[in-house]
Amino acid sequence: MLQNTATASIDASEMVRTQQLVAAISRSFEAKVVGQARLRETLLIGLLTGGHVLLESVPGLAKTTAAQVVAEAVSADFRRIQCTPDLLPSDIAGTQIYDAAKGTFVTQLGPVHANIVLLDEINRSSAKTQSAMLEAMQERQTSIGGESHPLPNPFLVLATQNPIEQEGTYRLPEAQMDRFMLKDVLDYPSPAEEAEIVRRFDAGVFSPAQKAAASVSLHAVAEAQELVRRVYIDPAIVRYIVGLVFVTRNARQYLEPGLASLVEFGASPRASIAFSQAARALAVLNGRDHVIPEDVKDLAHRILRHRVVLGFDAVVENIQVEAVIDAVLASVQTP
Repeated sequence: MLQNTATASIDASEMVRTQQLVAAISRSFEAKVVGQARLRETLLIGLLTGGHVLLESVPGLAKTTAAQVVAEAVSADFRRIQCTPDLLPSDIAGTQIYDAAKGTFVTQLGPVHANIVLLDEINRSSAKTQSAMLEAMQERQTSIGGESHPLPNPFLVLATQNPIEQEGTYRLPEAQMDRFMLKDVLDYPSPAEEAEIVRRFDAGVFSPAQKAAASVSLHAVAEAQELVRRVYIDPAIVRYIVGLVFVTRNARQYLEPGLASLVEFGASPRASIAFSQAARALAVLNGRDHVIPEDVKDLAHRILRHRVVLGFDAVVENIQVEAVIDAVLASVQTP
């Protein structure tokens, strides 16, 4: 269900505190990560909503560094899991080990029991392991030895995948893709940014010993998440969101035939929920206590690119899903 649009008013002091939190995290981010402003915004939206994020790019574009810096800035427990074909569900969720001294089995929790979890190259893990992550992402718990173990709050999964290497990879199932609120595709840095990266590397900025100072607390993050849920979203914008998602499922009725024929499956209702939640967070990042249509438009690629499934003809004709999303935006009247 979509969240109720009737939200409590936001105090000016609350907005100021949240803006200070965002500024503090941004300073920590910019101290180690050069450029990547959209990545910073995407990670902040995920943090403020508790929505999981999928990052796609070639290696070396600071995905791991960015995730670790955000975790350090908010005093969060951070774990990185390198996904491989032989990774087992127990390697992620945990297992039971036998304690010979006590004659009983003891539960040992896995690395997914952290505030921020980085799943590096998620498409290298097998379907069985991905199913264990699906439970963690959706149910916010893991099952070990028939017992459920809740995950900490806040809990955020950042997953990465490499689009240029296909050997030893598994296609992510649509059900798991849909659990990611946002999917961002990262670009190479500009020549000036790359020169700054080299300078900072020579200066030791990226040394493991150079950790970002904790600038905010997890309690402050929880307060910011609660504020985001109270951001006002007008019913007209909710109808706009639902209209966009509806068009992705009925492309042949609204899009130009050449593009419409490429769409095999549209987005699920989770896309509408993701729009509603992420638009509230983006409004807060921009210092507003209400959502505007531009928030929805800014998020369209990140919310729909992994939910709108194109057929084989799109590959043959070299048409990217973003072109279809742009056509969807053009087909729905802005409120």
